[in-house]
Amino acid sequence: MRSLIICLMLAAASMTAPTIASAVPAHATTEDRKAPAPVHYRTAKIDGLDIFYREAGPADAPVVLLLHGFPTSSHMFRNLIPLLADRYRVIAPDYPGYGQSASPDRSTYAYTFAGAADIIDKLMVHLETKSYAMYVMDYGAPVGYRLALKHPDRVSGLIIQNGNAYEEGLKEFWDPIKTYWSDGSDKSREALSGLLTLETTKFQYTDGMEDVSRISPDNWVHDQALLDRPGNKDIQLDMLYDYRTNVPLYPDFQSFFRERKPPTLIVWGKNDYIFPEAGAHPYLKDLPDAEIHILNSGHFLLEEKLDIAVPLINDFLDRNIAKK
Repeated sequence: MRSLIICLMLAAASMTAPTIASAVPAHATTEDRKAPAPVHYRTAKIDGLDIFYREAGPADAPVVLLLHGFPTSSHMFRNLIPLLADRYRVIAPDYPGYGQSASPDRSTYAYTFAGAADIIDKLMVHLETKSYAMYVMDYGAPVGYRLALKHPDRVSGLIIQNGNAYEEGLKEFWDPIKTYWSDGSDKSREALSGLLTLETTKFQYTDGMEDVSRISPDNWVHDQALLDRPGNKDIQLDMLYDYRTNVPLYPDFQSFFRERKPPTLIVWGKNDYIFPEAGAHPYLKDLPDAEIHILNSGHFLLEEKLDIAVPLINDFLDRNIAKK
């Protein structure tokens, strides 16, 4: 037995370095397996409020501003941020009342889309950004487009994902919300409470997805925990009511598209019940050169189609936004 072990040891030692190395795939080298850029979790004091934001990437790189939707926060971009941050300075804030940002009592702070846009505007000034490409989704669309109306010269590009700027995109999901807009009654307000339940939050993540097994349950557990904070229900209902103020601005948003013609990428989940595909195609009337990709996914397509969306996004940014 001892002689057999010695023979095996001699045989192993006789293997040359190239023979051993040949068993390691070339793509597994350290150089080819770079770690993703680190993400920083920061808070800035804006108008006396603690505004949380995620930031990654080189400080002197072109800026990509990520604006989240309902009922989530910058958490929705947690997987995307490191995949953009090799070449871009990526900033993803939470609006007041969302995520890790301050949630002042609604008796002392008005929760509106104008207010959210103003806070983000001041945050970007605080962070000394002179221009930015905007990724807008859901609520992020009217927040971002209001920001664009304030400073059209600062918008270097648009990435639009299931975010509306046309009445064609306000389908049946919006009917009970429109009722609340029209009468402002307590009855109509309370009828919307079901939109803030765990069942609906989970629905937003799973409905219309091609492969639900790719959707982490952490999403709705995380979001629901924040929705269930004391007072947050009324914050959300205030925002739903204030969404009505965005619709009269749609013509102004559309004029911005036509007049400024920012480079635009549209990546849209076609099975979204909240912001259906019907809201995607009208953009081409005002942005005829926009690149549009309709994916077989739902509302939060980054949770399911990140592997498809990221190459499209990076290619778009590299052609239109990156330093030449």
